[in-house]
Amino acid sequence: MKTLFTTVLLLGLTLPVCAQEIIHKKVLSKKMNKEIETVIITPELVKGKTYKTVYILHGYSGNANRTYKQDIPDLIGKAQKYNTIYVLPDGNFNSWYVDSPVDKSSQYQTFIGKELVDFIDANYPTIQNRKSRGILGWSMGGYGALNIGIFYQSTFGIAGSSCGALDFNRFGENFHNYQVDKVLGDFKSLPKQYFTFEKTKQMAKANQFYILDCGTEDSQMIDMNRDFHELLTSEKIEHLYIESPGSHDPKYWNKSLANQLALFENYFNAEK
Repeated sequence: MKTLFTTVLLLGLTLPVCAQEIIHKKVLSKKMNKEIETVIITPELVKGKTYKTVYILHGYSGNANRTYKQDIPDLIGKAQKYNTIYVLPDGNFNSWYVDSPVDKSSQYQTFIGKELVDFIDANYPTIQNRKSRGILGWSMGGYGALNIGIFYQSTFGIAGSSCGALDFNRFGENFHNYQVDKVLGDFKSLPKQYFTFEKTKQMAKANQFYILDCGTEDSQMIDMNRDFHELLTSEKIEHLYIESPGSHDPKYWNKSLANQLALFENYFNAEK
C-alpha cells in the first residue's frame, strides 16, 4: 500500500496539470498591422503533453465570444473531452476570411492560415502536424474554412463547412447585402481563385478530408451545397456530405457544429 501511494504521489509530481482556460488574446497580424481579438479554449494542459488544434470561424456578423457562448454548445467541455485546443479568431464581422485585393486592412486568409497558426504553435503545446490540425466554420465561416484550408493544405489535414456560403455566382444582390463587395470588389471582375467550385483540382491533390453539411430547409445554401457535393463526388474527391432538417439559423448549426467536432475527433484518431 505504501508503494502504491508513493507511485501515485510521484505521478502527481511529474505530471502537473494546468487548469482548463478560456483565454482572450490580441494576436498581432504583421500583414494587416493590427491586433486581432482571438479566443483560445484549452483543456487541462498536462506538462509534456501536446494537443490537437481546431480553428473555428464564425459566420457573417458573428464574433468569437458568441461562438463559444451561443453557437457551439459546451465548446469548453468538448475541449476537455477531445483533448483539443480550439482557436476562435474574430473575423471582423464581414471579412469573408479572404486576403482582400481592395482593402489592405482585411487580410484574414494570411492571418488565420499562417500568422495565427504560427502564434498558437509558438505559445501553446500543440501537435505541429497537419494530421492533428483542422479548420471549421459555418455560413461565411464555412466559405472561409474551405478557402483557407485548401490554400494552406500543408497546414490543415481536415476542413469542415456547415451551411457554407460556397457559391458567389448564386448570391445576386446578397453579394452586396452581405458586403462581399467590400472585400472582393465588383462581382463581374472577381478572379476564379475566390470561387469554391473552381478549387476541385487543388482539392484532388491535397490529401485532405472534407466535411460539408447543410439544413434541408436552408433556402439560401442548400442547392449550392448539394451541387458542390455532386461535383466532388463526380471528381472522386473524398469527403463526407450530410443533410438534416433545419434552416439557416442557430438551432441548426448548434447541432451541426457539435457533430462536426465529433467527426474531426474521429479523423484525428484515425490518423494517429
